Amino acid sequence: MSSLKWQELLDQFREVVLGRRAWGDALGPPLAFLLIHLCCGVWPAVWGAVGLALLIALFRVVRRRPLRYALGGLAGVAIASLAAVLLRRGEGFFIPGMLSGSVTSAVCLVSVIVRRPLVAWTSFAARRWPLAWYWHPQVRPAYSEVTLAWFAFFSGRLLLQVILFQSGATEALAIVNLMLGWPALFLLLVGSYLYGLWRLRTLSGPSVAEFRAGSPSPWKGQRKGF
Repeated sequence: MSSLKWQELLDQFREVVLGRRAWGDALGPPLAFLLIHLCCGVWPAVWGAVGLALLIALFRVVRRRPLRYALGGLAGVAIASLAAVLLRRGEGFFIPGMLSGSVTSAVCLVSVIVRRPLVAWTSFAARRWPLAWYWHPQVRPAYSEVTLAWFAFFSGRLLLQVILFQSGATEALAIVNLMLGWPALFLLLVGSYLYGLWRLRTLSGPSVAEFRAGSPSPWKGQRKGF
């Protein structure tokens, strides 16, 4: 891959993902749970994850930074910890994430069936391009195919999580959740971006700028951004 393409990927990643500053909020507590669980057991791991989530929220208050992601992360950790306490099983910590993944998987599939792919909605939320552009017959298939790839990813991850949960493999479940969390999602986003742009070119549809201008075909097509 050329250095220009890598730079384009980094620019898009900064715009869509890093700009939201959610990495530490999302990765920190699960990582703390895994590390503490390996050496100290379930309950210290639960309290360690909750404590780190609270520290992240406090840090954002002190630095006067937006709290929405930290509060969301804290709420997620609190619910996960409650599940672990109620079930009296360390694996319960991961039930909310599994439920969230199952919902995401279902939404991906249903959105493709109704011809309004989820990936198009996420792109619209981040970029605010004209919504009608995403539904253009020479644009929508690219977003539908990428959404199906998301469905395959979330469904596969959920299946693995269920197998590990049923076997009581807490450490393995924690590692899978960590590795198939942000690291795998980053690769999924990169693959989605590269495939999506390639597919838009093969579909020969209009770019966002051409769609806004009402330009007639043949179109040059989308060259940057998906």
